[in-house]
Amino acid sequence: MKIGTSSYSFSQYIRDGKITQIDTIRLAKEIGFDCIEFTDLTPPDGVTNLEYAKQIKEEAAKYDIEISIYAIGANLAQNTDEGVKAETERLMECVDVAEALGAKMMRHDVMFGYNGFRTFDEIIPVAAGIARKVTEYAEKKGIRTMSENHGMYYQDPDRIEKMISAVGHPNYGLLLDIGNFMCADIKPADAVSRLGNLAFMVHAKDFYFTPYSPDMEEVGLQTRGCNRLVGASIGYGDINAAQCFAILKKYGYDGYIDVEYEGLEDCTEGLKKSLENIREMTK
Repeated sequence: MKIGTSSYSFSQYIRDGKITQIDTIRLAKEIGFDCIEFTDLTPPDGVTNLEYAKQIKEEAAKYDIEISIYAIGANLAQNTDEGVKAETERLMECVDVAEALGAKMMRHDVMFGYNGFRTFDEIIPVAAGIARKVTEYAEKKGIRTMSENHGMYYQDPDRIEKMISAVGHPNYGLLLDIGNFMCADIKPADAVSRLGNLAFMVHAKDFYFTPYSPDMEEVGLQTRGCNRLVGASIGYGDINAAQCFAILKKYGYDGYIDVEYEGLEDCTEGLKKSLENIREMTK
C-alpha cells in the first residue's frame, strides 16, 4: 500500500495564508507521505486549471512524490437536460485536468441534495448516465473514475451498490472513506466489510463521536441523525481504523490510502500521528 494525504488536509495553513495549495506538496513530502492528492484546484489569478495542474505536476516531480488522484465536487442529481449536459461536459474537462496532473484516478461526487427529486432511486438513472459518459471518456486517457461516500446523501452501502451497478462500467468504482460513514451514523467496519470489493481507493479519517442530547455543544459536524463528530488523528478517535484496514486487506486491497485530516490540532502534527499509526496498522 502507498500512504498519502490530501491537499485538503492542510486547509488550516491555506486558510490562514501560511501556504498556498501548491506548497502542500513540500509539506507532504517532509512529513513522509508516499503520495498526495489534490481537491478542487485554486490557481492564482490569471492561471487556468490546466496551467496550474501542469505546475503542480512539475512541483511533485521536483519533490519525487506521486499524485494519487484528483478529487472534485459534483452534482449528478440534475433535473433538466441542460443541467445534465453542462455537468457532463464540466466533469470531462476535469478529467483533462487530472490528466495534466499526471493522476491516474479522479473522484467526483454524486449529490449534495435531492434537487427536486423525491427519492435516491429516482436520481440513479440520471446520475449513472452522467457518470458512465465521464468514465468512458476518462478510460480513453487511462484514468479511472469513482465517487466517494460523501456529502450526507451518498453514504449508505445500498445506495453505493445501486449506483455502481447502474453505471455498470469496470472503470467506475468507489473511493471508500472509512470515516465518512459516521456522517450518516453508519458503523465504518460494517460498511467496509460490505463495500471493500468495490474500492478503487481509500481515504483514512477518524472522528470523536458525541451522541445526541438536547443541550449538546454545537462543535464539529452534525451527523444525519443529529449526533456530533469532531475530527481526530487516525487511531485517536472512535473509529476502529485497524479493523477497517484488516477488512480491506482481506479483500486484497493494496492501493492508495490517503489521510484526510479534519482535526482541531495543528494539521502537520495530526498528519504525523496519523501516518505513524497507519503504518503500524497496515503492517
